[in-house]
Amino acid sequence: MDKEKRQAIEWLKASNDDLESIKYLIEAEHLTNVVAFHAQQAIEKSFKALFEYKKIPFIKTHNLEKLYKKIEDIIEVEYEELECINELYIESRYPGDMGLLSYGKPTLNDAQEFYDFAKRVFNKVCTILDVSKEDIF
Repeated sequence: MDKEKRQAIEWLKASNDDLESIKYLIEAEHLTNVVAFHAQQAIEKSFKALFEYKKIPFIKTHNLEKLYKKIEDIIEVEYEELECINELYIESRYPGDMGLLSYGKPTLNDAQEFYDFAKRVFNKVCTILDVSKEDIF
């Protein structure tokens, strides 16, 4: 296995850790903002796996939209969902605003949608890189 694929797998392992964390949090209504945070992190790390594998120069950012613009020819994702979870993460870096949407804290339904979206992105990246679950665990 080449260096780029090994590094990409490390990013996917980190992404999977965020997804696994969500499994423990997804039913807790008071932690929906934390679910959103881990979903954003899982997507970011999945995108960065593509950067590694495809040898795309790395940009140091947490902004999903900026990352996606560099790889949109490699992976297709629902841009509206990406934009929402990105805004939630980027705009909410201080405790008073942490994890808030325009109408307040994400609902349990929002949290489930963020989780499902993050899983879809993760699975698409695994498919693109031909990485199996066995490679990650």
